[in-house]
Amino acid sequence: MESNNPGSVHYNRWNEDNINIDVEGSIYNRTCTGTVGIVVKSAGALCALVGIYLIGYVTGYYVHRC
Repeated sequence: MESNNPGSVHYNRWNEDNINIDVEGSIYNRTCTGTVGIVVKSAGALCALVGIYLIGYVTGYYVHRC
């Protein structure tokens, strides 16, 4: 099935020489573990709690404004 023409391009999608798996691991280790990870998780939890508080406040205002 492969063509031997000089103008044809052979594409091998399973070429393992160009795979770099450790890039995402370094980002994960930097932002999800250690002191920076604790700060990021705490800031995320605080933002979630403030968001839930605001949704509850606005909902309560519109429900109870008789």
